[in-house]
Amino acid sequence: MPGARHQARQLALQALYELDCTTHSVPEVLAQRLEQEELADELRPFVYQLVNGVLAHKEKLDHLIQRHAPEWPVEQLAIIDRNILRLSIFEIAVSHTAPLRVVINEAVELAKDYGSDTSARFVNGVLGSLVADQAALEALFPGYRVDTEQ
Repeated sequence: MPGARHQARQLALQALYELDCTTHSVPEVLAQRLEQEELADELRPFVYQLVNGVLAHKEKLDHLIQRHAPEWPVEQLAIIDRNILRLSIFEIAVSHTAPLRVVINEAVELAKDYGSDTSARFVNGVLGSLVADQAALEALFPGYRVDTEQ
């Protein structure tokens, strides 16, 4: 059984996926997702933080994805892969809600659960390249720090 924060990340990913391929509103999508899934009340703000944070920083997140997966234009990536990367890069670079290892492991697990056969390897490769490029993270997110432990 997945942990509660993993479940919250799943809901955030599902919401981001829907928002990326429809014209539904953020409040509508989040309300519907949270209504359909049982999630501890204390984790609801985490889902909102992830979704709204990704949307607020989408341009910068996409820039980092493009930099670390240059052979694939961001808009041509599989929608699920693109949103797993956005979500995990947001957690790494902005929210610092979990240690780096945890965020990468969560991203790989989400890719295994929701992506194609090659998604987990692709996501892991992009994130590995990204965290090795401290200068890019610091340029886009001043004050960026690596949270290896928490």
